[in-house]
Amino acid sequence: MWARTDELHGYARAGLWALPVWAALLSIGTLTHQPSYTTDFPGYARYVTTTPFLISHLGASIFGAAVGLLGLIALFITLVPGRTSRVALAGLVTSVVAIVLTTSVFGVAAFAQPAIGRAYLGSYAEQVVAINADVYGPPLFATALPGLVLFAAGIVLFGMAVARSGWLPKWAGIGFALGGVLFAIVGFLVGDLQAIGGALLAASSAWIAVAAARTSDTRAAQP
Repeated sequence: MWARTDELHGYARAGLWALPVWAALLSIGTLTHQPSYTTDFPGYARYVTTTPFLISHLGASIFGAAVGLLGLIALFITLVPGRTSRVALAGLVTSVVAIVLTTSVFGVAAFAQPAIGRAYLGSYAEQVVAINADVYGPPLFATALPGLVLFAAGIVLFGMAVARSGWLPKWAGIGFALGGVLFAIVGFLVGDLQAIGGALLAASSAWIAVAAARTSDTRAAQP
């Protein structure tokens, strides 16, 4: 049983590298932002029909969400034996709900927005503007906004668990928490800051992965 536990934690430490990959995808996916459909619908239509827009949402957002979930599960497993397991569990539960909610919004962007943009550019302007307003109505925002808040909360809880673990770098946990807030909350209000938040998440999670691997190597070297 102990051998299997050690094997599981070995997989988890390797899985921690999914976190900086996920965070880097978040950062890359938010380097540019679509024009507002309320003030520049033609520019919005042109932007959402581009190949980079589709690739960004399929790769960085949807596939990235799957990578992020795997990384967060790995971080939870890594933290379970320590004194912050309850905080890590709260972070995992909150983050899973958040990622599912926000990924549904990414799906709308990946599949509905290009169709809306093509229809608008194909001279169905009046009808398309109404359809877009219907798609991006209260139900979608009632899904997206709680998802963003829960995203930030989950990352903050994980950051707290890392910072208080006693064996992972405190400042890596603080940076992870700050990156989550910067990306999901501040970045929602000021879009240009999302890429910075993603970069901070990537750097902090890479630091966590390196520290976890070094700690494992040190323990393995002890007689």
